[in-house]
Amino acid sequence: MKIIYKIAKAELQSLFFSPIAWLILILYTFQTGIDFAGLLDSVMKNREMGYGATNATSRFFGGWEGVLTVVQGYLYLYIPLLTMNLMSRELGSGSIKLLYSSPVTNVQIILGKYLSMVVYALVLIGILLLYVIIGAFIIKDFDYSLVFTGLLGIYLLICAYAAIGLLMSSLTSYQVVAAVGTLAVLSLLTYVQSWWQDVDFVRDLTYWLAIPGRSQEFLFGMISSANVIYFFLVIALFLAMAIIRLQSRRQKSRWTVTWGKYLGVWAFVLLLGYVTSRPAFKSYYDATETDQNTLTPNSQKIIGQMNGKLKMTTYVNLLDKFFWVGLPARVNEDMKFFEQYLRFKPDMEMDYVYYYDTPSVPAYHEEGDLTMEEQAKKMMKINDLNPKLFLTPEQIKAKIDLSGEYNRVVRELEYNDKKTFLRLFDDNMIFPTEAEISAALKRLVMDLPKVGFLQGHGERVVDNVGERSYSMFTHANNFRYALINQGFDFVEITLEKNIPEDIDILVVADLKEALSEQEQQYFDEYVAHGGNLVIIGEPRRQEVMNPLVASMGVRFMPGCLVHPTQEYDADLILVKPTKEAQKLNYWFNQLHSYGYGIAMPNATGLEYTEDKGFDVMPLLISPETGSWNELETVDFVDDKAILNIEAGEVEQSYPTALALSRKIGDKEQKILILGDADCVSNGELLKTRPGINAFNYYLIAGGFYWLSDEEVPIDTRRPMSSDNEVFIGERGASVLSTLFVWILPCSLLLLALFIWLRRRGR
Repeated sequence: MKIIYKIAKAELQSLFFSPIAWLILILYTFQTGIDFAGLLDSVMKNREMGYGATNATSRFFGGWEGVLTVVQGYLYLYIPLLTMNLMSRELGSGSIKLLYSSPVTNVQIILGKYLSMVVYALVLIGILLLYVIIGAFIIKDFDYSLVFTGLLGIYLLICAYAAIGLLMSSLTSYQVVAAVGTLAVLSLLTYVQSWWQDVDFVRDLTYWLAIPGRSQEFLFGMISSANVIYFFLVIALFLAMAIIRLQSRRQKSRWTVTWGKYLGVWAFVLLLGYVTSRPAFKSYYDATETDQNTLTPNSQKIIGQMNGKLKMTTYVNLLDKFFWVGLPARVNEDMKFFEQYLRFKPDMEMDYVYYYDTPSVPAYHEEGDLTMEEQAKKMMKINDLNPKLFLTPEQIKAKIDLSGEYNRVVRELEYNDKKTFLRLFDDNMIFPTEAEISAALKRLVMDLPKVGFLQGHGERVVDNVGERSYSMFTHANNFRYALINQGFDFVEITLEKNIPEDIDILVVADLKEALSEQEQQYFDEYVAHGGNLVIIGEPRRQEVMNPLVASMGVRFMPGCLVHPTQEYDADLILVKPTKEAQKLNYWFNQLHSYGYGIAMPNATGLEYTEDKGFDVMPLLISPETGSWNELETVDFVDDKAILNIEAGEVEQSYPTALALSRKIGDKEQKILILGDADCVSNGELLKTRPGINAFNYYLIAGGFYWLSDEEVPIDTRRPMSSDNEVFIGERGASVLSTLFVWILPCSLLLLALFIWLRRRGR
């Protein structure tokens, strides 16, 4: 070890007596200073505009734009310049012969040279520590573990780059060639993950070998054993190759022996890397304060209930617009998307089935009358895909019927003979979030609420895409927030007989025809037995709807609620959650916290008494001023609604949503009553209006979360980080910017000149 230390010391002395090391250090400091100053300026501007500083630690040091993230992006430019002369200088000057003639082994030479780079890397990390110290003073509840995890990732990345540079320097006596060669190898390690991705075993090896993203996980506060082992293996691989190269120069041997050693090292490293990257051998440490990289407790609880094998099969339709999601070249990326689940369920099996069939939204667009088979062949040719991978429409239908999923790209989860679908969505995110994934998994381990939609009396339908339909509310496969994607099952029912016992929630929406005497009896029996209900009324339906709620002490008021504005029809009102609703569950509380309301076009007010045995809670109320129950005007497009006190119209707040509950035996019965049927329709859920801050899905989510006893939708909230304030003013920010952008780099420049002049004087 003493010899290794001596070689490292000599190399460091030579390094710091040369201008290149100081130049890199000064440029590095200047660049990081500019980055840090830019973040300070951004925080100051956001504060002036009234924005807070949520996740301040991550914003300054991690995430997508922190100092460490930016540093990671340009290290590949600096390290090759540092390492290019480690061995090239010895080879070019002939001093390597002195090393060969001395009692120093090849291992000692390489490790000594490499140790000098490891120490220099600590100097670079030391510069970053200066920013960390400042951050600890100016950021409230500074997240030390997150930052030090990020620093570890940067340090390992530098060490890996240095090992690659050392190898390239040992291959040539030309320093520039060594630097360019290092850049070339780094480029290969960047693009290797896209090579031979259609061959299963080779795909895993090339994907493991790729370096992009390895340190990024550290910057987000996640330490994975696979990433740590990767860096150590890559470092060992290139150092071993450098030692073999030095040995082949020092002791002439046959090329077959030398290349055999190279291949042996590569085989050992790849095998070890492949094994340690398998989910069963991985371990994790989430260094973030709020466990941002870990499944929430509710999701972990669901996974913990799975004792058997979980299988996920992705059915990829080549002609669907999302065909790219499951292509062979993206399999590893796709599997990484589920890594949080693989962490807790490492035996989860992921399979891919490829086929072509008529899609709902095609990926292939070309004028002409190409048959489906011709389109599929063209897509295979365009994307360079093996035709043998794909099943024909007849073959896929013999395997599984995907017509109910409109032949879209979809995943099927299977556990203990139970199956459910996990879908992609037509929004900006496309992929399911933790809420949708965990909801699908929960359906496999327990019986979730079944929602029955009453039909046969002109109710809102649930099987078409019209604006007034409830298909978005129930089973729209492309709508993320549809009940079926949040854990509910649904079925259409009639009142020709008693309501089935497996119905947990009955939805009665906008009846146009009154129930018959027998149907009313079946309905009353369901209510009497404690069945949960959602009853949705509408103006001009009061006569039909009131018999349903009379026994509950509720009445749909005559007329229509209005709130006249210049921009919109008078019958469009924005109702807000009550204080009681905010306490009911977090959905309604968030609705209030975010400043949202529920848009109700054409709503009826609700009257209620509490003498029927129910506890009644108003959930949504109309505005207190400028709003009244209009009893005269019917046409709000051509006519103008005018408050007429003499007609009994009163300007005040009116409830538009009620939550009723009572105890029946050991069960708590829950009933949700709404005064507007359009507010949860297809058209309204997707509609936006300038100046109207409405998020109607929160009404569905909050209401059914309450009705399902908080089982679904899955609560995947995470605690807010406490590092939400930066204690610095404009003057302080200006001083720090000057310090790091100018004073610190200039100080290093002066120190470099001092050492150079002193050495020259000697």
